[in-house]
Amino acid sequence: MKSRVLSGMRPTGALHLGHYHGALKNWVRLQDEYDCYYFVADWHALTTHYESREVIEKNVYDMVVDWLAAGLDPERCTIFIQSRLPEHAELFTLLAMGTPLGWLERVPTYKDQIDKLKDHDLATYGFLGYPLLQAADILIYKATYVPVGEDQASHVELTREVARRFNHLYGRAADFEVKAAGALAKLAKDDARYFEKQRKAFGETGAADALAKGEGMVRKAAASVEGWTDDDSELLLGHLRGAGKTILVEPQALHTEVAKLPGLDGAKMSKSYGNAVLMREAPGVVEKKIRGMMTDPARARRTDPGDPQKCPVWQFHKVYSDAATQDWVVKGCTTAGIGCLDCKQPVIDAIVREQQPWRERAETYLANPKQVHWIVEMGTERARTIAKQTMRDVRDAMGLNY
Repeated sequence: MKSRVLSGMRPTGALHLGHYHGALKNWVRLQDEYDCYYFVADWHALTTHYESREVIEKNVYDMVVDWLAAGLDPERCTIFIQSRLPEHAELFTLLAMGTPLGWLERVPTYKDQIDKLKDHDLATYGFLGYPLLQAADILIYKATYVPVGEDQASHVELTREVARRFNHLYGRAADFEVKAAGALAKLAKDDARYFEKQRKAFGETGAADALAKGEGMVRKAAASVEGWTDDDSELLLGHLRGAGKTILVEPQALHTEVAKLPGLDGAKMSKSYGNAVLMREAPGVVEKKIRGMMTDPARARRTDPGDPQKCPVWQFHKVYSDAATQDWVVKGCTTAGIGCLDCKQPVIDAIVREQQPWRERAETYLANPKQVHWIVEMGTERARTIAKQTMRDVRDAMGLNY
């Protein structure tokens, strides 16, 4: 079985090139390597824009169309909507019972967002708790990996801490030690001694290699020991980590190479800043926007030399241009051999070429909105099957299956 990957986006409507090269491009690639679950985080949108309910539905489907246009294939990945699955909210509530308040207050993006969104009233429980809701989104699908940029790595680490605490609180049954000893007895004596050595090393030093070796022994047993069960694996993995049975899986951050595109003014690309190029923008609009892009201030006149490193257009060349074109740009800019409009033309041509298949694929879905709704409906039901099973495990562990 492929390892599971989970990621989501807030529904902001039609996506821009920054979204594509910063995340969506990787999503398309990952669906060939992993069991991918991608969701529309509409509840998360309400944590900061709870007064903007009238645009949510349109934003949801505009964004999903862009996902499909970019190459997400509902036959190779699962696309669903967060709010259609109340199990997310239930797990969020149950996790909240045992999550220390200080864990949420120390998330770096908490204070950062408060500073950046001063025009929004963010003194709400929903905004404070959104990292825990994000943890529930991940943990409910027992995802192995979460693709993130460096600025989101802290959210994955919080998710790992939440899972670890939950497993510690609820994963150790009264007879856990007896059952773990029974599972250990199924191993050959040398394998059992090796496993115990790794367990003690991990417990004493936290060494990652000891944990990996112990987990490798469990996988070996699952593949070769007669009469071995999934419960035996869970028991020994819990024994290895000192937590008990693993009910919620600790995910790993999947750091993939991403390209960051600036906005037309050199700041972060954002529709709210009015500096974005949309994924399905018309060619004429793309040309007008790129031609009007800010460049190196030192090039006030055509004859003034410039520095590509100080020009936002250069960041586009690093994404869209080959080595020969980049060399041409550096030489022409630093010697004033080319003008800024000359420099921008290869970028315009490359963006328009890239967008062409997106626009063509999107037309199919825009002409048949019910097809988009059906894709989301099927994905949501597929996700529901896993979410329901996880919640049965969680309720059972917490003594709520009565």
